[in-house]
Amino acid sequence: MSPATADPGTVAENEILKFNLKNLFQTFSSGGVGGDILIDIGTGPTIYQLLSACEVFREIIVSDYTDQNLREVEKWLKEEPGAYDWSPVVQYVCELEGDRSRWQEKEARLRRTVTRLLKCDATEPHPLGPAQVLPADCVLTLLALECACHDVDTYRAAIRNLVSLLKPGGYLVTAVTLGFQGYIVGNKNFFGLHLEKETVEKALQDAGCQVLRCQHSPISYTETFCISKGMCFAVARKSPSA
Repeated sequence: MSPATADPGTVAENEILKFNLKNLFQTFSSGGVGGDILIDIGTGPTIYQLLSACEVFREIIVSDYTDQNLREVEKWLKEEPGAYDWSPVVQYVCELEGDRSRWQEKEARLRRTVTRLLKCDATEPHPLGPAQVLPADCVLTLLALECACHDVDTYRAAIRNLVSLLKPGGYLVTAVTLGFQGYIVGNKNFFGLHLEKETVEKALQDAGCQVLRCQHSPISYTETFCISKGMCFAVARKSPSA
């Protein structure tokens, strides 16, 4: 079963989901990224991006700009009525990991591993505001900064802000919509920052990171939902001496 069963979206959106899930699986299994603390910046109302990470981190901190998104995540964590059913996606990730049957065990593990839900603003020098958080082994941000940043300079600054949350030698893992020109939800149009793969790599390098991997895919969203020109998934490491 593919992630397509989780939502009646189009083939394009489901291919993007699978692209990210496969890269996350690779990063947090054979990629060797793990440790004590992972901070997810711009979690949104979703948990799919944490399914592989929960196997290799002791603690996951989720964060978002909006209370509404955090509430959706909380509903799933607490198994409340009306929570979104992520089980088809969980099963898909378990299949990638080699044992589809352990999906309920993975859901339970993720619920145990997420310890805090915080407000965040990646454009601020202290993205988590007044919250006291130890330096992280990994900061994860998927498909968030291109919506939060209104120009390339703000994007570069946001990357620096996120790197500041890492301990020396920690990892920044990010997925970015390339050639973004905004998106539509219902009848509302929302801004999207146009980024190229080279811009993403340069921002990571300028923030004091070594880019270990930056994988490009030509898959794009359905044009009725969003104008874009592919995706990139990057893994970068903060200098151990930073």
